Amino acid sequence: MDFQHQPVLFEQTLASLNLRPGGLYVDGTLGGGGHSAGILAAIAPDGRVIGLDRDDDALAAASERLKDFGGRFWPIKANFADMADVLAAEGIKQVDGVLLDIGVSSHQLDEPARGFSYMQDGPLDMRMDRRDGRTAADLLAEISEENLADLIYRYGEEKFSRRIARRLVEAREQQPLTSTAQLAELVAAAIPAAKRRQEKQHPAKRTFQALRIAVNDELGALESGLAAAFSILKSGGRLSVITFHSLEDRIVKNYFAGLAKGCDCPPEFPVCVCGKKPQGRLPWRKPQIAGENELSVNPRARSAKLRTIEKI
Repeated sequence: MDFQHQPVLFEQTLASLNLRPGGLYVDGTLGGGGHSAGILAAIAPDGRVIGLDRDDDALAAASERLKDFGGRFWPIKANFADMADVLAAEGIKQVDGVLLDIGVSSHQLDEPARGFSYMQDGPLDMRMDRRDGRTAADLLAEISEENLADLIYRYGEEKFSRRIARRLVEAREQQPLTSTAQLAELVAAAIPAAKRRQEKQHPAKRTFQALRIAVNDELGALESGLAAAFSILKSGGRLSVITFHSLEDRIVKNYFAGLAKGCDCPPEFPVCVCGKKPQGRLPWRKPQIAGENELSVNPRARSAKLRTIEKI
C-alpha cells in the first residue's frame, strides 16, 4: 500500500493557510498525509492537525507516516462534509484553518482493486469508503439509459454521453458490467473513431470521472463540506481547497465569491437593501496552479487549482 506520493501544490498550499505555530488545523481529505506532515512541521512544537478521511487505507497509511508527531496528529474516519458535527462531538468548535484536497488520490487511481482506473483492470467499485454504499457496478446495473446519459453528461461533461449510455445498456443486457477494463473498452467503442484519434487522453476518462462522482456524491459532499469548513473557522482563519476539474472548481469559486461579496441585491438596485456583509476575503483572486518544476515530476498536478478564502 503506497500512499507516499508527493501532494500537489505542496508549497503553495502551506503558504495559503497562513500557518501559525500552536494552531489547530483540519486536513479534511487526509489521503497519505503529505499535506498534514508539512502542516505539522510548520506549526511545531505544539500545533495540532485533525485528519479526516473515509478511506480506511488512507487513514492507516497516514497514521503510520505521521506516527512520530504523536498526539499532535489526530486521525478520524469521517466524510469532510460532516466535519462540523464530527468536531463538535469532540468538543471542538473553532479551528485556525482547513484544507480540502478534492477528488481521488494517486493511490486510489494506481490500485486496480479500487476500481477507479481505466488503465488497469479491476472490479468496478469506485467507492472511497469500501464498507458503505453501492459500487459503480451496482449503479450501472440499476440506472435507466436516460438517467445514465444525463449523469455522464453532467458529471463528465461528455458530449457523446447518449451514445455511451446506449452502448452500456445494450452490453449489460448480455452480461453484467463488472470490470474496469470491460467498461473502458465499451466506452471507447461508443465514441466515433475520428474523435478517438484526436483525443490526448483516454476516451473513457470522462465517463469514469462521472461514475466516480456519482458513486461517492462528491459534488454534494463538496458543497456541504465548504459550508461546514467555513463555519468552524476562527476570525482570520483560512480555508484552502484544491480541485482537479471544472465542476469542482466552479463550486468553490462561486461559494468563495459569494462569501467575499456579501450583498446579493440585483445589480440595478441603486443601494443595498439586503444588508448582507462580506464574511470573507480572497487573498488571491485567481487560483494558484502548479509551476513547470512540479509538472515535470508530477504531471497529475496539471489540472490542479488552489483557491483560498480568509474569514473576516
